[in-house]
Amino acid sequence: MSQGEAGATCLVVDDSRVVRKAARRILEKHGFSVREAENGQEALAACREALPDSVLLDWNMPVMDGLQFLQAARREFGPDRPVVVFCTTEGAMDRIVTALESGAQEYVMKPFDEEILRDKFVQAGLLQQDDAA
Repeated sequence: MSQGEAGATCLVVDDSRVVRKAARRILEKHGFSVREAENGQEALAACREALPDSVLLDWNMPVMDGLQFLQAARREFGPDRPVVVFCTTEGAMDRIVTALESGAQEYVMKPFDEEILRDKFVQAGLLQQDDAA
């Protein structure tokens, strides 16, 4: 079993309870302490309460979407923290570019599985490559 850095935290932001639970199961298996939020507004409040090491972020959500959250988080917390991995059905190249230019470190397409998510967290520097095997 691979491990995130000791005590690494991840906020999973998605309006789908099923997606949040699936991501939580995978991330906890890799040593992350996971919190959940249903939309960007909840996520921003959670970050103000305790800034996570990483955010797994959906794009299309009610109240505040993922891009709005990302832009607000970058203004408030800076360009590097938390590490943001967009996780969405938005696969058009212009959307991916927009997400990365707005401050996301990685981008993963839904549906995802454990291997895909683990690899993206390795690429984002959140898991060690040798731990991810």
